[in-house]
Amino acid sequence: MLQQTDIRDLSLKGLELFQLCAHRGSLQAVATETGLSASTVSHHLRSLEEALRADLFDHSRRPLILTPTGKIFLRNIDNALHELRKARAEAAAGNMSEARYLRLGTIEDFDSDIIPSLAVSLFGTMPNCDFLYHTDSSHMIVQMLRNRQLDIGIAASPTERTRDFIDRPLMRDPFVLVVPKNTGRTPKEIVGGGANLPFLRFSGNLFIARQIEAQLRRMEISPPHRFECGNNQTLLAMVAAGTGWTITTPLLFSRARRFQSDVEMHRFPGKGFARTLAILANADCSRSVLDLVDTAIRTLIQDAVVEPLHGSNPWLKEDFKIIE
Repeated sequence: MLQQTDIRDLSLKGLELFQLCAHRGSLQAVATETGLSASTVSHHLRSLEEALRADLFDHSRRPLILTPTGKIFLRNIDNALHELRKARAEAAAGNMSEARYLRLGTIEDFDSDIIPSLAVSLFGTMPNCDFLYHTDSSHMIVQMLRNRQLDIGIAASPTERTRDFIDRPLMRDPFVLVVPKNTGRTPKEIVGGGANLPFLRFSGNLFIARQIEAQLRRMEISPPHRFECGNNQTLLAMVAAGTGWTITTPLLFSRARRFQSDVEMHRFPGKGFARTLAILANADCSRSVLDLVDTAIRTLIQDAVVEPLHGSNPWLKEDFKIIE
């Protein structure tokens, strides 16, 4: 049972570390994540328990397990810290030059052109802000947002419900067929196995691979494959070398400029399908910062990727586009 305590005995750092330890279940993991020593994290937890005159964790067990009192306290602290972070973000939102810290995660699809330009733009608008940029797969970006390791993420829109963060649709990126130049076969023949070329596929653990495989199953197509890879550049290099064909997206195709002269991009035969990329953010992220990132990245993608591909491939105009 929690005892009556003076609120002045509770430190914000201690409350935040308690929340992290409760969700991670590991004192060492929290120490690594926060850059503190394990002994410092432990000291904050002990000080919090002493101030509350209650045991929040069962210290005899590993991983860290909350006591019944700890579970009640966590439920209230989750809500309180959410409101505090939201208030802090909104207080800073009026003056962008005063923003102090932004953790932004993106999928590697934007690495080469978009993110460097976005970084320059944000640094000019928020000169006093410390930036952390992280590149990873879509499911890891979503997981890091849920774990509050990122403020904003740009990734494939998650299939599950996202009540715990903001989800702004960013762009529609349709799946396309990429084949070696001058195969002499139609896209339908190639997908159906008529070209005697194997299917070069994305690694099965990737979200994009699961989308592609699901569509092929719906079409009752099971093409032979000899190569699986998690890197789009490598897949297109293999296609350019004439070793097979692949299914990718215009956004990913745009990143592989060195191979484009040796391959052809076609509309996917049959019923088309696409992925939706989104800007995701924690609910307590400053709306001004989120709007700034949103506006900047839409402009960059439109100018650097969408319009050039529309010019060279007019058939993409219907489906490859920014979502307004």
